Amino acid sequence: MLHGRQKELDRLRGLVADARQGHSAALVIRAEPGTGKTALLGAAAHDAGIRVLRVEGVETEAELPFAALHLILRPLLGGLDALPEPQADALRGVLGLAAGPGGHDRFLTGLATLTLLAEHGPLLCLLDDAHWIDRASLDALLFAARRLEADGVVLVFATRCVERDLFTTAGLPELRLEGLERAAALEVLAERAPGLPPATRDRVVAESGGNPLALIELPRMDVDSLAAGPLPIPHRLQEAYQDRVAALPPDTRTLLLALAAEGELSAALQATGLSIAALAPAESAGLVAGADFRHPLVRAAAYQSASFGERVAVHRALADVTSDERRARHLAAAATGPDEEVAAALEAAAATAREVSGYGEAAAALERAARLTPDTGERARRLTAAAALAADSGQGERARVLLDQSAHLAGSSQELVRLRARIEFEHGSPESAWRLLLDAGQDLLVEAARVAWSVGDVEGLRAVRDRMGEGRAGLVGGAVELLGADPGTGLDLIRRHLGEAPERRDGLDLNPTSFALLSGDFATARDHLRALAADLRFRGAIGWLPGVLAVLAETETLLGFTRAAEATAGEAVRIAEDTGQRRHAVVARGLLAHAAALRGEQPGGELDGDWAERARAVYDLLSGRWESALDRLGRLAHRPHGVCFAADQVEAAVRAGRPAEGALGRYESWALASGLPWALAVRQRCLAMLADEPEEHYEQAVSCPDLPLQQARSRLHYGEWLRRSRRKSEARIQLRAAMEAFEQAGAVLWADHCRAELRAAGEAVVARPADGSLSELTPQELQIVRLAATGATNKEIGAQLFLSPKTVGHHLYRAFPKLGVSNRTELASLHLT
Repeated sequence: MLHGRQKELDRLRGLVADARQGHSAALVIRAEPGTGKTALLGAAAHDAGIRVLRVEGVETEAELPFAALHLILRPLLGGLDALPEPQADALRGVLGLAAGPGGHDRFLTGLATLTLLAEHGPLLCLLDDAHWIDRASLDALLFAARRLEADGVVLVFATRCVERDLFTTAGLPELRLEGLERAAALEVLAERAPGLPPATRDRVVAESGGNPLALIELPRMDVDSLAAGPLPIPHRLQEAYQDRVAALPPDTRTLLLALAAEGELSAALQATGLSIAALAPAESAGLVAGADFRHPLVRAAAYQSASFGERVAVHRALADVTSDERRARHLAAAATGPDEEVAAALEAAAATAREVSGYGEAAAALERAARLTPDTGERARRLTAAAALAADSGQGERARVLLDQSAHLAGSSQELVRLRARIEFEHGSPESAWRLLLDAGQDLLVEAARVAWSVGDVEGLRAVRDRMGEGRAGLVGGAVELLGADPGTGLDLIRRHLGEAPERRDGLDLNPTSFALLSGDFATARDHLRALAADLRFRGAIGWLPGVLAVLAETETLLGFTRAAEATAGEAVRIAEDTGQRRHAVVARGLLAHAAALRGEQPGGELDGDWAERARAVYDLLSGRWESALDRLGRLAHRPHGVCFAADQVEAAVRAGRPAEGALGRYESWALASGLPWALAVRQRCLAMLADEPEEHYEQAVSCPDLPLQQARSRLHYGEWLRRSRRKSEARIQLRAAMEAFEQAGAVLWADHCRAELRAAGEAVVARPADGSLSELTPQELQIVRLAATGATNKEIGAQLFLSPKTVGHHLYRAFPKLGVSNRTELASLHLT
C-alpha cells in the first residue's frame, strides 16, 4: 500500500484522465534515492485503465545509444509501417531493425517516436531512473514530450534531484517528492515493522527523515548502534547494504558483482561460471528479487563493496562474453593503464554510436579511448574527434575542455582552430571565433569573413580583406561596402564577383538565395528558402532546419508577412532549442519580438541580438519615441539587413527634427543599385518626407504593391500629408487602404494610427476586425491551415511541422471556426500568406 502520496498520485491520475480525453502531458518527478518514486509510478500504472509502457534506466546501459528507446517502444513496433517512410526508416535504423546507411538524424528519430506514440494513444509512459537513460533515447523522448498536444499520451520521467540537467533545459513541469510526514511514516512502520518498541519506532522515524526506503530498512539494523547525526540517508543505507553484501557467501558476492557490472543475468552467469542458485542467499537477505536488485543503492553497494582487483577480474570476464559496445566498455573498466587495443575498441564503439546519431555516447567513448591511448599524437586526435562529437550533441563547454586538452598535447592545428571557432560561434562569442580564424592564416580567412559578415563586423571584414591580398578580396570588399557607407558600390562589387569565372573568385561562394537577400529580392529568396526547408523536412535533416528557418523568418519579416514570419520563427526556436543551436534561437526569438512589437507589445529587455534591438526600435517608432528609435537604428545601421531599415532611420530623424541625409544617402545608394521597384518606391517615400513639394514622390511611393506593408506605410504618410493639406476625401482613400493592409499584416499599432487619422479626416470610427480574421489564429494554426489549403494530409503536415497527425487535426478543428470555414476545400479560397 502507498502511504502519504495521495496528492502526488492524484496528480498522475488527473493526467491519465486527461489522456483518455485526448490530451497529452509530460511530467518530471524528482526524488532523492529511496523516496518512493518507483512505488508512486507503480501505483499510477496499477489503476491507470489505459495502456502502460514502462522502462527503467540502468547505469550499465547509460552509454548504449537508443537502448531505453528500444525497450519502451518495443510493444509498438508493429505499427512502424504506418509512419511516414523517412521516420520509419530512421527508427528502424537506430533500433537495429534494418540495415541501412549510418548517420541518421537524431531528431528525425524523435519525430518518429512522437508519431508512433501518438498513433497508439491513450498511453501512459513511465520512465524510472531517467538519469540513467542513454542520452540518445532521452533526446528522442524529450523531443516528443515537447510536441505532444492532442494525442492522449502522458510521459512521466522519474529522476534524481539535481540543480540542472536535460529535463531542466527541456522546460517540462516538475513534481518533487519530499520525505513522508510523521503520520504516513508511522503507517509504513505499522505495516512493515509492527511491534517495534515506541522508543525504537520514534528513533527510526527521526533518523529516516521520512525516506520510505529508510523506514523499511532501518528496523532491520541495530538502530541503537547507529551514530546520530547528519549522515545522508542514501549513504547510510548504502553502507548498510555493503555490510549485508559482505556477509554473503563468496560465490554470491561474485555473481552480484558481475550482475551489477553488466545488468544482464545471462552474461553474469556466463562470465562467472556460476549457476543461478548462487543468487539464493542474496534473495533470502532481501537484496534481490529474481534477477533484479531491489534498489539502485543495493546495486551500487554490490559493486563498490568489491575490491579493485575483483572488479577488474569481473570486467575482463564480462568482456569475453559480450560484444561490440559492451565489450569495449568492460575492457575500458578493466584497464589498469594505457592500452591501444582497448582504446581502438572504444573508438570502434564510438563509430557505431555515431552511425545511429548517438553523439553524446560517441563523444564519451572517444574521450575514454583517448585516456587509454599510449601515443600522444593519437591521443590528441581522439580528443579532437571527441570534442567535435560533443559539439554535435550540444555540449559546447565539454567540447572546449577536450580541445584544450588536445592542444596541450599536440599544439594547435587548422582542424582544431576551425572546430574551436565553430564552438565559439555557436555557443560563445562570435568575436572570439573571428579572431581565431583570422589569426590562423590564409586558409581560414574565408571562414573568418563569413563570421564577420554574420555579425555585421565591418572592421573585421576589412581586416580579412586586407590580409587576403589583391585579387582575392572581391566579395569581401563588396561586403565591406554593403555594410558601410556606400551599399550600392558594395552590391555592384558583389554582382561583379558573381559574374567572374570560378577560377578568378576568392573562394567565397555566394548562392542565388544569398544574393537575392542582399539585393532586396526577398520574394525570390523566400521561394528558394521554402523549397530548401521542404527538402530538409523530406530528408529528415532536422539539424539543419533552425538556420534555414531563421533566415526564412527574416525574409518573411522583410517582405512584411508578419504572421508567416512569426510562425516560422516559432518553429525555428523550438528546433534550435532541441538541437542546442543557441545562435539561431537568439535570432528567431528576436524575430518573434519584432512581430510582437508590430502588434503593440513592448519587447522585453532580456532579449539580445540584432532583431531584438530592431524590435525595440520598431516599437519606439510606433509609439512616437523618435529619438530612441533613431538611436537604436543608428547602432544597427551597419549590421546585416541594416540598409533595409535605413528608411526607418529617415522617418525617425524627420519626425525628431534631426538630420536624415546620412541614412537617406545609404538607402538611395543601395536602392538604386538594387533597381527593385519596391526599393525605389520606398526611396520615393523618403524623398517625400524631406521635400517641400512631396506629392509627386508620394504618388510614386504608393504605386508599387510588391511589398504590401511598405506600400501601406507609404499610404499612411501620404494620407497624413493629404489630411494636413485639407484634402480629406483623398486622404481617406489612402488611409483606408493602409489600414486594411496593416490589419492583414498584424501591425496593430499602425492600423490604430490609421484609424485615428481617418477619424481626423472625417470618417466614422472604424472598429477592429472581428472573427474570421487571420489575426485570430495562433502561429502554429496558421502554419497548419496554410499546408492544409494545399491539400496536404494530416500525416504529411505532421511530418513537415514535427507534430503528430492527431495534433494537426486538433489545430485544424480549432482553426476552422476562427476562419469562418467548415472544411479544407474552403481554405483554398482564403488568402493565407
